Amino acid sequence: MRKLKNEELGRKSIAAFKAAPKLPLTIILDNIRSLNNVGAVFRSADAFRVKEIILCGITATPPHRDIQKTALGATESVVWRYEKDTLETVKALQEEGVHVWAVEQAEGAQELHRFTPANNTAYALVLGHEVKGVAQAVVDAANGVLEIPQEGTKHSLNISVAAGVVLWDFFQKFKAT
Repeated sequence: MRKLKNEELGRKSIAAFKAAPKLPLTIILDNIRSLNNVGAVFRSADAFRVKEIILCGITATPPHRDIQKTALGATESVVWRYEKDTLETVKALQEEGVHVWAVEQAEGAQELHRFTPANNTAYALVLGHEVKGVAQAVVDAANGVLEIPQEGTKHSLNISVAAGVVLWDFFQKFKAT
């Protein structure tokens, strides 16, 4: 088996990426403090053609060297915007008909693998602060909570890893419909 070279990967140009259909999914980053995590989420959002990233609160915005280090240019392909208040952003999206789900460990959370997104429905997933998680007020306002089942001793994933897991899951489920 031979590894593929970069030129064999069929990478889209930024213009082709922007014109391509997107996953009906918005990622909301709720007060993410690590710029490397922000960049990694951009890179995963590019990989799965996510509609948009909304950076909220203390979450840093591009351009920044530490974001670029992990984003590898994805800040140029993925649509993003900054909003100061996560809760207001969630409510505004819900008024537009978007189903907003927090990715968190909470009472009554639905395990990610048991969740089936509805056809013709836009979703937003909120990922929270590395230590504090998604703010409780945002969890309360969300349409639901998705939890990534874990069986180790930590029951804690890095935010960029959690983003990759949920994006892959949504990507697979939307492809199947």
